Amino acid sequence: MTHASTLLAPPVVTPEPAPAERARSSLGRASLLAVGLFLGIRLTGTAVLALVGQAAGRHPLALLGRSWDSVWYLSIASHGYGRLMRLHATLVSDLAFFPLYPALVRAVTALTPLDGIGAGLLVSWTAAAVAAAGVHAVGTRLHGRSAGLALVLLWGLLPHSVVLSMAYTEPLLTAFAAWSLYAVLAGNWVWAGALAALAGLSRPNGFAVAAAVLAAAGAELWRRRGRVSPRLWTGAALAPLGWTAYVLWVGRRTGSLTGGYFAVQRRWGSRFDFGEGSLESVRRALLLGHRFAFPVALLIVLAGVLLFALLLVERAPLPLLVYSGALLLITLGGSGFFESKPRFLLPAFPLLLPLALALVRTARARPWHATVVVAALAGLGYAYGAYLVVFGRAPL
Repeated sequence: MTHASTLLAPPVVTPEPAPAERARSSLGRASLLAVGLFLGIRLTGTAVLALVGQAAGRHPLALLGRSWDSVWYLSIASHGYGRLMRLHATLVSDLAFFPLYPALVRAVTALTPLDGIGAGLLVSWTAAAVAAAGVHAVGTRLHGRSAGLALVLLWGLLPHSVVLSMAYTEPLLTAFAAWSLYAVLAGNWVWAGALAALAGLSRPNGFAVAAAVLAAAGAELWRRRGRVSPRLWTGAALAPLGWTAYVLWVGRRTGSLTGGYFAVQRRWGSRFDFGEGSLESVRRALLLGHRFAFPVALLIVLAGVLLFALLLVERAPLPLLVYSGALLLITLGGSGFFESKPRFLLPAFPLLLPLALALVRTARARPWHATVVVAALAGLGYAYGAYLVVFGRAPL
């Protein structure tokens, strides 16, 4: 009787996942693959750096965690703001460094047994992995999964991508920027604005994310003739809050509400002079000769200009154009150490979209050629990254 009842009972039908749920699951699996690819690339680069560092008598952890600006960030994490130092006869202040990264490092040291270097590297590596997932998500949404993976691959192999393995703020900014841009493309305005605000607390050039969100919101407002969701207004209002709040806080602390932060930056030799300082650096290098890092930096900056032109030709989405264009404008128009300019362009991952699409086409038509290109990029990136950190004398 029981057997017959079982045979006559209606079959249990398992409902199929909704299309949106399937899409999220597929994106999640692909993101894990992208993060794994990125971590493999950066772990290999870190191993090369460690070998070169040990051969030169330098400790790998010190190279990764206490090089150039890392020292300032870890000092802020340990002691708060207030450190002054004389640099080329000018007294410079740690108020030039934005607060989110040292605050996260301080939180990690308070909650774990890690010291400052360990906490700084944990924050940077975690942020870099989140950034890789965001870079992949943006590339996949625009051009498919293969393009997303190629975008992560190229971003992880850039000549200055060694910074993504160090106690620096570029991974944190890129993480917030990538997911904010993805949220804009998906129409999630509140998330886009909130992440843009956090990006603005990460680095001085983090306001490029807010500019992208505001530009996209303005375009949507124009397209819909003002009939938009309150969420768009909320996201647009949130986007510039992080950057603006810190600039005003520094201004209040220094006694000049709107000009104090920019006075601090000028003491570091950093100001927006419409490219005058950059042109002067190029002139001196051409006339007097310069260290190896300068011509490489110049080539990378020029490549960034060319790639932005290709983005314009290919009519990339407006938020990506505004974000990349703002970062490029800051890099070209700002004074300061010219050798640091490629680092400032690291978060501008949309510039790599034309190269990612070209790599995908090459991989489909001539897989062997694509393999050779990737191997060459890896060799150059790892070798140059180790040179910059171990032997380079110019600020990263």
